Amino acid sequence: MTNEPGNIGDLVLYKNNQFIAFNKPGGLPSQDDQTKEKSLLNLAEIYCKCPIHIINRIDRPTSGVVLFSKTKQSQASINEQLRERQIEKWYLAVVDKNIAPDKQTLTHTLLKDSKRKQALVVEEGHPQGKKATLNYEVLETIDRYALLLIKMETGRFHQIRAQLAHIGFPIKGDVKYGFRRSNKDRSIHLHAWKMAFTHPVSGERVTLTAPVPEEPVWQAFQYPQSH
Repeated sequence: MTNEPGNIGDLVLYKNNQFIAFNKPGGLPSQDDQTKEKSLLNLAEIYCKCPIHIINRIDRPTSGVVLFSKTKQSQASINEQLRERQIEKWYLAVVDKNIAPDKQTLTHTLLKDSKRKQALVVEEGHPQGKKATLNYEVLETIDRYALLLIKMETGRFHQIRAQLAHIGFPIKGDVKYGFRRSNKDRSIHLHAWKMAFTHPVSGERVTLTAPVPEEPVWQAFQYPQSH
């Protein structure tokens, strides 16, 4: 199942000669996968009428900012910023409102299980494990759910999904990591909300913000609409 948008142009967040960014719907692959369904990369290249390079991949069921470079020079600059951890990323996630404490740094060792396409929390010192760190804080609560703001310190495979599930609070709709039921459209309530990077030509700091999906639970929270 894919959530292919009706008009890819409606999803454009930012564009210039070096970059273009889109607000990816949950359910649409960021790039080609084994399903052979159209991906955001396919649609973006049709829109741009030229080859482009994906900068940040977000999981298929996740929505939010996906950035592409239009030139090899801009791609090299952004990749260097990624290596030096100079790119900032903030996510929003919806979990059970009983999450505690309200603010916390999570550090775990993650192992990518390629067969199950899942990240596993393993003991520190595991030879194939990689350190994963994020910071979260509860921004708001509604009837059954809490809205988390997550600042990434590392960028591991399925990191947010695995770490929140490990502390007992899987993301709404994420049955792969233990949430009780899926969302109807197979998305999960994880949204790549903001990304900040340094423009390689102007040297200015660029912050991209992707509005949350037009979906009742997302829209019930006030914080994303006001910031």
